Amino acid sequence: MKGRDSLEAQVLTDTEYATDPLLGPALITLEHVHKTYHMGDVEIHALRGASLHIDRGEFVAIMGASGSGKSTTMNILGCLDKPTRGSYFLDGQDVSKLTRDELADIRNRKIGFVFQGFNLLSRTSALENVELPMLYLGVKTHERIERAKEALEIVGLKERMNNMPNQLSGGQQQRVAIARSLVNHPSIILADEPTGNLDSRTSVEVMDVFQRLNRERNITIALVTHEPDIAQYARRVIVFKDGRIKSDYLVKEPRSARDELVNLPPLLDDDEEDE
Repeated sequence: MKGRDSLEAQVLTDTEYATDPLLGPALITLEHVHKTYHMGDVEIHALRGASLHIDRGEFVAIMGASGSGKSTTMNILGCLDKPTRGSYFLDGQDVSKLTRDELADIRNRKIGFVFQGFNLLSRTSALENVELPMLYLGVKTHERIERAKEALEIVGLKERMNNMPNQLSGGQQQRVAIARSLVNHPSIILADEPTGNLDSRTSVEVMDVFQRLNRERNITIALVTHEPDIAQYARRVIVFKDGRIKSDYLVKEPRSARDELVNLPPLLDDDEEDE
């Protein structure tokens, strides 16, 4: 049986994506995307004709050195920036020509964001932080609360919903951020270095959340990371270099965060450590 799941750790070309009937229409398609920035008289070519397809339900890691184009690509995927040339289709819609207001609407409805720095409001409870994206869509109070509670339960923080960020560990704060990314039922979650501020064990816990969301709820995830070991939790890795895609391959045997957590020694909670 042919198809993406049968391909193992090999470079995938645009032709393969376009002609394999089992892949279906892509959730995300970049077609020959260029991005040029001007600094005075100097032109900086951040992207040089990148083409990319991401299917619904994929878990993709995006890698590359500083200046490779990975962050620019993430900004375009997140409708935070627009291509200078080329097209970007999200869920079948060409969003590359939309106005700023139209892009903001797309971001609110179809994209969930998770950042390295968590970006939580410090004087607002976990529950209220998770509610925030729904305020922009005018969701009624009762529904906001129920959806926020459900999202916090999904990431294992049901008992912490009334805690302020300074009462949560770094891993718990990141899980609040993941819950916040879920509440508007996005087409894709974009995670930018989500383990960058976390220790090794907590990074595995956060990757377990992403893997469960992808595996159990078929949520599409694109994760930017500079850490090769974190990329191995994804099912596909895309590497950028000099504004182009250098390689695009499936991970033959993705790491299982759940298995790794089971094999880690038990961690004492704060109360036990204080004693």
